[in-house]
Amino acid sequence: MLKIENLTLHYGNSQILHDVSMTADLGAVTCVMGTNGVGKTSLLKAISGTHPRSGGTVVLDGQDVGHPPAYDLAKMGVGYVPQGRDIFPLMTVRENLQTGFACLPKSEHFIPDDIFDLFPVLKKMENRRGGDLSGGQQQQLAIARALITKPKLLLLDEPTEGIQPNIIQQIGEVIRLLRDRGTLAIVLVEQYFDFAVELADQVVVLRRGAVIENVAKRDVDRAQLLSLVSV
Repeated sequence: MLKIENLTLHYGNSQILHDVSMTADLGAVTCVMGTNGVGKTSLLKAISGTHPRSGGTVVLDGQDVGHPPAYDLAKMGVGYVPQGRDIFPLMTVRENLQTGFACLPKSEHFIPDDIFDLFPVLKKMENRRGGDLSGGQQQQLAIARALITKPKLLLLDEPTEGIQPNIIQQIGEVIRLLRDRGTLAIVLVEQYFDFAVELADQVVVLRRGAVIENVAKRDVDRAQLLSLVSV
């Protein structure tokens, strides 16, 4: 579903990503790992179009996407859940979800029951303002909002950050369910090692903005992987 070749990214004169190449398959979780500051979030920003890449190619579902803005990439099937969630605090849960309609034809401007099946708490709180939700509930709302757009590719940036353990478990179960449906590819950036390793099918390790390992999880020893992502 996703193929990236030789992707580079700069912030001003500083080069953050160096010739990053990777793929993400349908029905699989590709986990991008590494210590803080190695370029994981920048990679998701480049894929989602929220920060322009400097070079390289991004191919989505066999099509070279070029350099469109984030809005057009969302319409092409890229769902992005950023670090920090970025929900609208003064809008209700339902209104937050409805913002995803902008990527869909008018005939699809409705919230599928499936969204509330995945996140039952959102149904109970659909008339509450987003800012009144707990951090874990906001994270569930952010993921649900991305799913409203019917993505082919789902980008998740640190979904467990600042979240209570029971919600982390629920989010993990949702990611597994979405993966097992086989209808989208998932790229997960995650610092919580155990959570990431448990979910990953493919592991991409970044160091100083470059890929140092790209391997199927079944082919790498857990201790070896931990040593790679801890440096």
